[in-house]
Amino acid sequence: MSPAFSASSTTDDVLEGVDLTGQRFLVTGVSAGLGVETTRTLLAHGASVVGTARDLVKADRALEPVREFIQPGASLEVIEVDLASLASVRRGADQLLERGDAFDVVIANAGVMACPYGTTKDGFETQFGTNHLGHFVFVNRIVPLIKSPGRIVLLSSAAHRRSDVSLEDPGFATTAYDPWMAYGRSKTANVLFGVALDSRLNEKGIRATALHPGGIQTELGRHVTPELIATMRAAATPAGAPQMQFKTVPQGAATTVWAACVAEPDAIGGRFLEDCNVASINETDSLGGVEAYALSPDTADALWTLSEQMVDETFAFNR
Repeated sequence: MSPAFSASSTTDDVLEGVDLTGQRFLVTGVSAGLGVETTRTLLAHGASVVGTARDLVKADRALEPVREFIQPGASLEVIEVDLASLASVRRGADQLLERGDAFDVVIANAGVMACPYGTTKDGFETQFGTNHLGHFVFVNRIVPLIKSPGRIVLLSSAAHRRSDVSLEDPGFATTAYDPWMAYGRSKTANVLFGVALDSRLNEKGIRATALHPGGIQTELGRHVTPELIATMRAAATPAGAPQMQFKTVPQGAATTVWAACVAEPDAIGGRFLEDCNVASINETDSLGGVEAYALSPDTADALWTLSEQMVDETFAFNR
């Protein structure tokens, strides 16, 4: 069993005494916030990291302070992947496949949040297309590179509680667009993707899980005004409960590295995590937990089929 951690645990707390020498990690979205901190702490413990970013210049600038943490024999590299462009996603995946270097853990960290209505380069609603479909294609394409045993860690959010996915109208063609509903749909999709991946890859020794890092004020919230933050806090806090508190970035990335490096794989596979623990299914209007609809195997399979249809690509794994 791993040591007990909590909402206040940091990345350094979680990885204290952990040696990652010789292990390779892939982290999407390393140009800011949680991606940078996740990369820093993995490097500090001896791992090699391949990061992805839409803007390589921005990523290089953001990662400059963490290069000093690279241990002898380890490395840090960033490749270009724009999750809002399937052509870019496929180029990045193909680049990795051509090299053939294996990964111990893939961390799908990148994303956008509560942005105005828009579409990706392939015509998908921005949040669903970037947060879910981009990672759906990228992660599935590089599955052959993931070692056994290995792990896939998908960053979701407590915002999944705002909405289940819509299999009938994923692009808001007939539904009035709401940025938080769209974000919630995409974050539920992240959890369901984890459920589907875990069921397909478990027998290969690869476990997948999704998590809520906590409320953190990072660049992810660049579209969020102070008024929307107040609304978000109120919506996330049940009547009579203490107001939701923001985490620091090291606290926010702690659940990611706990899932990737410390937690027992059988305990987290196909589950939803928060505060460095497995979340319980939410049966009341409480602060925390996971909605049952986000863990539905039937919905996960239906979303997988829909996603394949939308991206016009099929991913077959032995069940």
